[in-house]
Amino acid sequence: QVQLVESGGGLVQAGGSLRLSCAASGRTGLTYTMGWFRQAPGKEREFVAAIPWRGGNIYYADSVKGRFTMSRDNAKSMIYLEMNSLRTEDTAGYYCAGRRDGALDNGLRFYSNREHYDDWGQGTQVTVSS
Repeated sequence: QVQLVESGGGLVQAGGSLRLSCAASGRTGLTYTMGWFRQAPGKEREFVAAIPWRGGNIYYADSVKGRFTMSRDNAKSMIYLEMNSLRTEDTAGYYCAGRRDGALDNGLRFYSNREHYDDWGQGTQVTVSS
């Protein structure tokens, strides 16, 4: 069993910044790839960013590229999402996700598919006001 717990959401004005955190606990193993997704009311859950367990590449959705930065601290079993230049359209529940991965980096198309993740957090709300 793996538990993922997000924190750091809140209300911010457009143009502002927030930093989300996600703590992983339980049997993640050494090859645990993690990502961020978000879901706005009435919309499907969409990919934001992902870091494969081996590091190296960090994948981003086009809508957040250049504004959001994802990082991970394997020693602390934590991932982070630094969100800058926030827009009202970034308003959503943000969810941490994880999967036990294979040896290879599966690439953006694979990691951007929410069906490829085994574990999910409860989410943290981000609201950006105009």
